[in-house]
Amino acid sequence: MDTRRTRGTGPDLAAVAGLLADGTRASFCMALLDGRAWTATELARHAGVAASTATEHLNALVRGNLLAEERQGRHRYVRLSDPHIAELIESLAALAPARPRPTASLSADGRRKALSHARTCYDHLAGTLGVAVTDAMTGRGLLDWERGLQLTDDGTAWLGGLGIAVPAGTRRPAVRPCLDWTERRPHLAGAVGAALCRHAFDSGWIVPVGTTRAVTVTAAGREALHDHLGLSEEHPADP
Repeated sequence: MDTRRTRGTGPDLAAVAGLLADGTRASFCMALLDGRAWTATELARHAGVAASTATEHLNALVRGNLLAEERQGRHRYVRLSDPHIAELIESLAALAPARPRPTASLSADGRRKALSHARTCYDHLAGTLGVAVTDAMTGRGLLDWERGLQLTDDGTAWLGGLGIAVPAGTRRPAVRPCLDWTERRPHLAGAVGAALCRHAFDSGWIVPVGTTRAVTVTAAGREALHDHLGLSEEHPADP
């Protein structure tokens, strides 16, 4: 086989892998999983690098279509370019080897546990809570994994009962598995996962924890998850 010829055909996967092979760029992408738009200064502070270094890395990520930029006056913001990129980052994080955990303060350890328990992954639920919701939907026949993840007719009706319409006419799949990087099991992503997460926020089932991706399940949320999915009221509670 002429490897020189085959290397030049098909998608350039190595180019994408190269963008994420740098620790600073990977740190930026992980931070942007919160779904917000960040400035270069904020990301530089987060990663502990100089502003000029951050700008160089962000330019590379924008050119590689992993990030999109928005400008408001003199300010430049960046965000993950679309939900597929968020799901890619989360899935790669689940496959990545764990780093040795440095000695952490009690507050840092608390933040880590909160993120592991319940958080947003871009615009859908992740962590122990996200996986538990996905498992409960599967157990009740709302999701079917037999021929790839699909929303069943019962699932559509269940969402309708909550007042959630299944998004239609978009390029984004209705449901999609996203490998959870802390649980190492899939949670629900796609348009339905995003709509369910938004409903949970709007209904007061979950509230954000400060400016992190972690969320807290409220008393109303524990009751709703029990009533609608049969989850134990203790299961989704704060760690």
